[in-house]
Amino acid sequence: MYFLETAIVLLVGAFLLTFFTIPKIIGVVEYKKLMDNPNHRSSHKKVTPTLGGVAFYYGLILAIFFLKGQDMYNEAIYLVPAITILFIIGLKDDLVVLSPLTKLAAQIIAVSFILASDSFTIHSLHDFLGINDIPYFVYLLIGGFLMITIINAYNLIDGIDGLAAMVGIVILTMYTIIFYLSHEFFYSLLCIALTACLSAFLYYNLSKTKKIFMGDTGSLIVGFMIAMFTLKFLALNPSDYRELPFHLDSAPLVAMGILIVPLFDTARVFTLRIANKKGPFSPDRNHTHHVMVDYLKLSHRQASCTIAGFNLIFVVILIIMGSASSNLWMIILLLFTCIALAYLFFRLDYSIPNLKRKVFLKRKVEELKHKLHLTPPLAWSSRSKHK
Repeated sequence: MYFLETAIVLLVGAFLLTFFTIPKIIGVVEYKKLMDNPNHRSSHKKVTPTLGGVAFYYGLILAIFFLKGQDMYNEAIYLVPAITILFIIGLKDDLVVLSPLTKLAAQIIAVSFILASDSFTIHSLHDFLGINDIPYFVYLLIGGFLMITIINAYNLIDGIDGLAAMVGIVILTMYTIIFYLSHEFFYSLLCIALTACLSAFLYYNLSKTKKIFMGDTGSLIVGFMIAMFTLKFLALNPSDYRELPFHLDSAPLVAMGILIVPLFDTARVFTLRIANKKGPFSPDRNHTHHVMVDYLKLSHRQASCTIAGFNLIFVVILIIMGSASSNLWMIILLLFTCIALAYLFFRLDYSIPNLKRKVFLKRKVEELKHKLHLTPPLAWSSRSKHK
């Protein structure tokens, strides 16, 4: 009963706080002319207020204060400085563009606070891919890499109206259920508070008259929280899985399924940029959502709803498989989905760089056919006459 009452208070309180604060933020941003000016990569055509993530920051801080005493390992002591660091660096990046290296350094410092807490230590993968005990220094490397990857992956999907908020709501809803069933109520309630913030922000992000972007201020904070929840999920004890609808060793695959949208988009974009001999963090319009808007001619709302809906359906299917089948079929589903999506968006993308790649691959295939004597039928017939 206590959980339900607290969840309702946090849900309503965080929603109303964000909903009534964002117009004030819009007013200040417009008055100080801190608007986001569109460029050749932008998906919007008008100058738009940013810094919507400011509301996320104090919404989370107040939620953590409200939940004091509920964290078994005093996680709040580690969360507050980490969130504050990312809030400051995100705010500065929205006002004065920072280099990727500066943002990466801030992320490493923020992640270090989480890795220093015993609550997030992953001791074992419970025979996933034959891996059991994990040395502490290996956990630090894997945990740090995992969190930084998720933070940047979420940051990269914030490219069209509604997408980051919708995908964030889907991911946080999954983690809310998982932490509730595993009796980690502190994390479940934090998920609810952040979901409420994103829901209130979504109203303005999709608005035509009061539009605002979350900016790096918001995407870094939300990405960090999602990364932290993922690490905590993987660090759950075997006893915590008694009421979860999937097997213990399926947890890494379920986590990948929950994060399929940001992880797939990041892997795809980084691959394309490296193939074009560009830096992985160099900006472009090769993201999945850009392809859907530019080449499928979907509106921002349609593209965002489609991607978020896919994320929800996919993770539900994966969880069902995790409760009834072995990890092998879950791995096959993940690989098949990623390969199919990569091929689909490769076929849909008609940008100049992608057309060049298609011509290059076609030539390579033809060369390979010649080497394997798989020439066209005409060549075969002429060869036969010669014989």
